[in-house]
Amino acid sequence: MNSTKYIGMDVHQATISVAVGDSTGKLIMEPVIETKAATILEFLGGLRGSLWVTFEEGTSAVWLKQAMSALRGTAILSSGRYAELPQATKS
Repeated sequence: MNSTKYIGMDVHQATISVAVGDSTGKLIMEPVIETKAATILEFLGGLRGSLWVTFEEGTSAVWLKQAMSALRGTAILSSGRYAELPQATKS
C-alpha cells in the first residue's frame, strides 16, 4: 500500500485549514491548526509516509516554506490555480 499523503494548506494569519488525502484521493482529515511553526512541524511530523505539501503563494509562502524546510518530504508552492503534483493535469 502506498503511504504517500497529499496535503493542501489554506494559510490565514491565525489559523491554517489543512486537507490531507491519501494516494487513492480519499480525504483522510481536515484539521484547523495554528499558524505557528511549532504547530505546523508537530502536525506534519506526526503524519506517516511521504508528504507532498501545497499552499497558495502569498504573503506567508516564504515563511511557511522556511518553517517546513527541516521536514522530510517536499514543499511545493502553488499559484492556487494548479498544484504541481506528479501526474497532475491542467485543463
